[in-house]
Amino acid sequence: MGPETLPLVITAVAVVVVAGWGWLGVKIVHQWERGVLFRLGRLAGTRDPGLNFIIPIVDRLVKVDMRILTTVLEPQEVITRDNVTIRVDAVVYFRVTDAQKSVIEVEDFVNATNQIALATLRSVLGQSDLDELLAHRDRVNDLLREIIEQQTEAPWGVRVTVAEVKDVLLPEGMQRAMARQAEAEREKRAKIVHADGEFAAAQTLADAAEILEARPAALQLRYLQSMVEMAGERNSTIIPIPVEMLSLAKHLSTVDLRS
Repeated sequence: MGPETLPLVITAVAVVVVAGWGWLGVKIVHQWERGVLFRLGRLAGTRDPGLNFIIPIVDRLVKVDMRILTTVLEPQEVITRDNVTIRVDAVVYFRVTDAQKSVIEVEDFVNATNQIALATLRSVLGQSDLDELLAHRDRVNDLLREIIEQQTEAPWGVRVTVAEVKDVLLPEGMQRAMARQAEAEREKRAKIVHADGEFAAAQTLADAAEILEARPAALQLRYLQSMVEMAGERNSTIIPIPVEMLSLAKHLSTVDLRS
């Protein structure tokens, strides 16, 4: 036997060993799997991870993946409760909690869960408003997960851990309308803030006027302070007028109006 025939011999031996294990009923179940055992076509229990022995020909071991599985739902066109057509896509994470049910009660639990998720997605979004979907997506996601889980966990042993709407695509006309609405809301808030500022300023000036009118000394000090501020600019000529003259002019104008 030459060196060139050694790989062929090793391969043949490996095939014989594997076939012998299968003939002897030796099955290996990985850590992330559970084995569902059928004996003469009838359920005979489950097998844990590790080395398992079965009766050849009589027994059949079906391995079930217990890890979290991911399915991306196809984009769907949905009409919301307020008659807006949107295009959404979602993702669902689920895992098998009962290996026996997932094998016995449903032919393909992955495809079945995917189809139920699609139908539930269209139903839930059709009962939701567009504003609710955009502003409170977490509520929609929770409701979507609960409804899917109710239909899969008890009968099939499949638990949905996360169901989330990934993206919401709006028509261009609706996007422009929402942009105009947002701009109008911002202008409204800006005008309200500006009006509140004007009202507060007017109220403060009215209170200051009442204080200065009740205290002539305070008016004199304010007058002098204003003159100091104007003199600091050095770009104008200031002719001071006593406050008493202003009061006298006001008194004379009042007397003229009465006469």
